[in-house]
Amino acid sequence: MIDHQDGDIRDLERLKTRFVDVQPDVVFHLAAQPIVRLSYRDPVQTFDTNIGGSTNLLECVRLTESVKALIFITSDKCYRNIEQDAGYTEQDVLGGSDPYSASKGAAELVFAAYNASFFVQRDNLIAASARAGNVIGGGDWAEDRIIPDCIRSLQRDTPIHIRNPRATRPWQHVLEPLSGYILLGSEMLKGNSAVSGSWNFGPRSDEVRSVSDVTQEAIAIWGSGSVTLDDNRDHPHEATLLQLDCSKAQAELNWSPQWDFATTMEKTVSWYQLVHQGTRAISVTQQQLTEYEIGRRD
Repeated sequence: MIDHQDGDIRDLERLKTRFVDVQPDVVFHLAAQPIVRLSYRDPVQTFDTNIGGSTNLLECVRLTESVKALIFITSDKCYRNIEQDAGYTEQDVLGGSDPYSASKGAAELVFAAYNASFFVQRDNLIAASARAGNVIGGGDWAEDRIIPDCIRSLQRDTPIHIRNPRATRPWQHVLEPLSGYILLGSEMLKGNSAVSGSWNFGPRSDEVRSVSDVTQEAIAIWGSGSVTLDDNRDHPHEATLLQLDCSKAQAELNWSPQWDFATTMEKTVSWYQLVHQGTRAISVTQQQLTEYEIGRRD
């Protein structure tokens, strides 16, 4: 049974009440203001949500003795981006020149402080932060994200507008990092304190692709479409190169990505295409989840 409740993590008192009512064993923290360009338009909301709201969540965990596992998800953009070709490791410097990236780096610092000051003192609690690559997959309709923007254009039969065709990102299907988060939680509940700390979850280094690659693959799978370059130079700064080094998760958790770039794009675009054609979203989602789970077991 799922008891779904909507709330605002900036509301500390309501969040405390929810923790008291539920008395959770495991907490997965994914709530955020996740859009880079929105962070330029509304930096106060971004910092208030991603730092203040995250601090509220950590405070509720501190006050709730029932919590045995905390998986605190931030972003691959928590690292200070120096436009390097190599993937960032969990030991690299945190930071960010845009409000979104800075808020995620700051959230990591707040997590580390709570973990060192409070969580490691509790015998029954293990906490870790997780940094995922650029997640794609069916069901995302947010503005200013490459896949939803592609799908809206493909459905309307209008050109896909892209700003930075050569920008690279560690694209991965949403089920990949979710499998990593669940694996972390499972190890925590077994009492494996070695999983405390920070973890990267992303694609293999040879699977990192550009925005241009994503749009061309989406068009090929959809069966039609075109691309136009947005030549407006007034856009706020966005990093060009970004990838993660996930060797720690591979070596210590025996976790590795299952779907390559081509499969990730096929599963993602086909989800939207099938739903657009009338298939129930939950049916497509359940089918893809089953396929992924079978692949994991194999």
